[in-house]
Amino acid sequence: MRSHLPKVLHELGGRSLVERVLASLIEVQPTRHLVIVGYEADLVRQSLGHLAHLEFVDQVEQLGTGHAVQQVLPHLQGFEGDLLVLNGDVPLLRPRTLNQLLQTHRQAGNAATILTAQMSEPNGYGRVFCDSQNRVTQIVEDRDCTTAQQQNGRINAGIYCFRWADLAEVLPKLQSNNDQQEYYLTDVVNFLSPVMAVDVEDYQEILGINDRRQMADAYGILQTRVRNDWMAAGVTLLDPSSITIDDTVELEPDVVIEPQTHLRGKTIVRAGSRIGPGTLVENSEIGENVTVAFSVVTDSQVQAGARVGPYAHLRGHVQVGHGCRVGNFVELKNTTLGDRTNVAHLSYLGDATLGTRVNVGAGTITANYDGVKKHPTVIGDRSKTGSNSVLVAPLTLGADVTIAAGSTVTDNVPDDCLVIARARQIVKPGWRLSPHPDAPA
Repeated sequence: MRSHLPKVLHELGGRSLVERVLASLIEVQPTRHLVIVGYEADLVRQSLGHLAHLEFVDQVEQLGTGHAVQQVLPHLQGFEGDLLVLNGDVPLLRPRTLNQLLQTHRQAGNAATILTAQMSEPNGYGRVFCDSQNRVTQIVEDRDCTTAQQQNGRINAGIYCFRWADLAEVLPKLQSNNDQQEYYLTDVVNFLSPVMAVDVEDYQEILGINDRRQMADAYGILQTRVRNDWMAAGVTLLDPSSITIDDTVELEPDVVIEPQTHLRGKTIVRAGSRIGPGTLVENSEIGENVTVAFSVVTDSQVQAGARVGPYAHLRGHVQVGHGCRVGNFVELKNTTLGDRTNVAHLSYLGDATLGTRVNVGAGTITANYDGVKKHPTVIGDRSKTGSNSVLVAPLTLGADVTIAAGSTVTDNVPDDCLVIARARQIVKPGWRLSPHPDAPA
């Protein structure tokens, strides 16, 4: 990957590669999850620290897939069940595929069952050779294949299900007599019987990630899946190819997603809302019948019937109430708007709490930072700020307060007041600028 980050920690659609592999186990529901770590092991542990059920197993030297699985021998002493072996860089597996693999393994009474795929261009993958009953006779790594063996289109996906008691007996027998001088897990088929191959329906599920180009290809596959699933569920995507949606996003029926819109993280969009065009929503909840156009919304919540944009920016835990209007070139940070409050244009509100039916005039600013720390601003119900007002925090304005245009307010204001805080206008009739002494007549 040409990166300081371990390959399995690179993100694909909002989750790391290894997190995607772990998520594919949802239908299988293993009793234990053992993660074999080697390169940058501490960083991998730290990244997966939020998953309390994981057990980490160290592979100090990286001597191949067989060597990796050998490391779990001390951890599974006395275990009598089945062992599913996955790769941390194969992130597109569907849960139902792994479930099918496991069920076939158990129903056939196999010692090992291997996930395979038929590919027209199998270069780079190990080849799997089977009899007429899909019983595996041989697995040969791509670099070790003869010219004739390279013509075989059935490839090894690197996904296995083993009867652990049988595998535990043969793991110590593996040898590194190959081009890479590594211990291949595929060599166990020489000692186990029966071994069966199960072809995956969609070969794209088993594509691995080895470089940035393959990461981009995998992202395209993932996005096609996600978009198709949402359109089948009643979501309208205008120009789907220009839209990206993380598979952690939740959308309700009758949502419309406009072109050039991107939905990230744990975002929820409720029924009837229209998002975009040209919009980014990340880790936010959008209520019913909301419109968000040409805007950025992160870590925030927008209630039903609100209108956001164009060119608005909501960030840092913003709460927008029912029926609010957040207009063009407005930035909200860590701010709460009560129901039916309007911030229509050219304003910045930071660390502010506004009541219901407040109207914020164009160019209103909360001066919330004193150079050391942030301070809050509170505005009561039905209050109004005139254009180009500056509210210097900490500040509290009561209900039904009106701020005159161009005012700089520094002191708290009680209910039912008009506030004028600006220099008195002075007009001098007949005055004009004297000409410069060097100016021509």
